Amino acid sequence: MLLFASVADRAGTRRVELPCAAGDTVASVRDRLLERFPQLAAAVPTLMYAINEEYARESDPVPAGATLAMIPPVSGG
Repeated sequence: MLLFASVADRAGTRRVELPCAAGDTVASVRDRLLERFPQLAAAVPTLMYAINEEYARESDPVPAGATLAMIPPVSGG
């Protein structure tokens, strides 16, 4: 799993290895991450997700070996 911006800062890392089980969805993998890093819970309402560099929904399945990214809102200009 890849973490970006404020989510990576709160977790203290940009990459986390999590086991993936058959039937996992973005939400179930995210919830497993929150068990390990509860400080990320406040970011959940505004997160976007990507599976293998393609935007995904919480209900999308996560295939074995896929890279899941958690992307918080960013501003720039």
